[in-house]
Amino acid sequence: MTGGVLTVDAVTGDKPMPRAFEQVPAETPIAMPVQDFGGRPPMIARRRFNIDLWARRLLVVLLALLPAAMAAHEMRRSIGLDGISAWEGVYLALFIPLFAWIAFGFATALIGFLLLTVGKGRAVTPHAPTPATSLQGKTAILLPVCNEDFLGVLGRLSIMERSLAQVMGGERFEFFILSDSNADNGETERRAYLEMRESFSRPVHYRRRARNIGRKPGNIAEWVERFGGGYDYMVVLDADSVMSGQTMARLAADMERHPQVGLIQTVPTVVGAATFFARWQQFASRLFGPISAAGMIWWAGSEGMFWGHNAIVRVKAFAQSCGLPELPGRAPFGGHIMSHDMIEAALLRRRGWDVHMVNADDSFEEFPPAMPDLFTRDRRWCQGNIQHVPLFIKIAGLHPVSRFQLLVGASAYCTSPLWLALMLVVLGGALAGVWPPSAVLPSGGLLAVTATLLFGPKLLAMIWALIDPARRIGFGGAARMTRGVIADIALSILMAPVAMLTQTINLFGILMGRKSSWNGQTRDRDGMGLGSAIWLFKWHILLGIGLTAMAVQAGGLGWITPVVAGLLLAPVLAALTARKDLGRRAEQGGLFVVADPWWRTQSYRPLRFRWPSGDERRMGPFAANDE
Repeated sequence: MTGGVLTVDAVTGDKPMPRAFEQVPAETPIAMPVQDFGGRPPMIARRRFNIDLWARRLLVVLLALLPAAMAAHEMRRSIGLDGISAWEGVYLALFIPLFAWIAFGFATALIGFLLLTVGKGRAVTPHAPTPATSLQGKTAILLPVCNEDFLGVLGRLSIMERSLAQVMGGERFEFFILSDSNADNGETERRAYLEMRESFSRPVHYRRRARNIGRKPGNIAEWVERFGGGYDYMVVLDADSVMSGQTMARLAADMERHPQVGLIQTVPTVVGAATFFARWQQFASRLFGPISAAGMIWWAGSEGMFWGHNAIVRVKAFAQSCGLPELPGRAPFGGHIMSHDMIEAALLRRRGWDVHMVNADDSFEEFPPAMPDLFTRDRRWCQGNIQHVPLFIKIAGLHPVSRFQLLVGASAYCTSPLWLALMLVVLGGALAGVWPPSAVLPSGGLLAVTATLLFGPKLLAMIWALIDPARRIGFGGAARMTRGVIADIALSILMAPVAMLTQTINLFGILMGRKSSWNGQTRDRDGMGLGSAIWLFKWHILLGIGLTAMAVQAGGLGWITPVVAGLLLAPVLAALTARKDLGRRAEQGGLFVVADPWWRTQSYRPLRFRWPSGDERRMGPFAANDE
């Protein structure tokens, strides 16, 4: 049944599946064929060689390779004057690519800084962001959910729905909540949806699948095949996403003016932080994120990336290009494609559709509330990105930049074991008497260059914010911003070795066949027990003890001290930063200050929902911080 309420009991064999419920418009099907990765599909338009864009990419590569070459020369002079031994060869093989990796990040941030200051951000947006005045096409706003806090989802939806009512062309948008929740949560969703749907001024549709096939990409694909023919564009969100109506309308207008564009990805920033950890990451995202994003947008051009949410997609292009096959074999390389977004961007581009990225001040997402929740999410991303290793070679017809992006996404998780291996080589060589510990450490000049590459992007972002009065005030003024940057650097130094070992453990576990679960994310937490944290980070403590023993035997702690401190203090850092009371104290004390999102500066009133029992709950956008 379409256009109304449908309840289904799906049966597989003699096992009943969960009941499904939907209230949706009449179906408008569109074909979404599974793509043949081995063949080259026909292109909508011939790709033109853009010499300006390739010159940009060459410049970024040169800016990364130049300091890496200088570092390699300096280290070659320090340890290789009498020839390169096996130990020294391994050391250089690890040191040079890792140095080039951080140099690449600095080069991207430096270009972004210049664009946002000297260039005033003109090259960051592919097309002029003119207001949407007369939208012709219809846009569906898709909110996939899976066992989420559904009242929080409705609260965020209500903000976007009311924001759309204030813009020209807002009537051309409809919402679809696409649920993959289990039966119990599905019943909660059904009751809340039926209670609240009359509160909205535009269509808000809801559908819960009886069978969760293919996770989120399967959820989206099912909507495209059933309803995609009736819509020109789809704004894909996550359950924790918020985007202003003005930005959504401008994105739709941009798609209409440029019919060769298949996808525009906004760069979301963090909002809704309650714990100390999330507030820290929210501050870092708002302050440091834009300049790196601006640099990446500048060199990516029409070969941008897709992060699976906070983006607008041309439905026809997506249906034509992005039907994902199930990969043969076992995990991590077989099965459903997990990190589907980057593959979908690459598939759009291989058919000739442009994929762009834009900075947007009013596109938001949440951040995991604590370190363990971040690492759980990161493990899923690791498995998904490792799955790209054979794909970036096997998929025929990919643009070279798309192949590079897939390779970079996968190799990002290989840097952690490389850093760990580098430290073990330095300490192991010292214990074996191959070199004194100081012989393989950077000289004073090279150490200064290394510090600049690591912390330079943060200082550039700080300068960018200081020279803009409105932005400076948004971060609480110069003094509070400086305190926040200092605290961020100190906390980042402690967290870096924790993330290094965690990613190393995750990577080897995935390669050994231990799959990641892909369940609903933990979006709300208030603290964690120290005992639980010690058990969770037991390997970090053991590695810290082992590195300490090796360093003492080799002649002293010295450079390894920050690494050891981060590893040994991992449980304390995780337990303390997971607390909401410390997050509130940080806010009251002016630490990690960020500007309020747009709905806090307007007359926003959260909706209220009353359960049949009489319990009432305010439907704020982020329940953890808005109660």
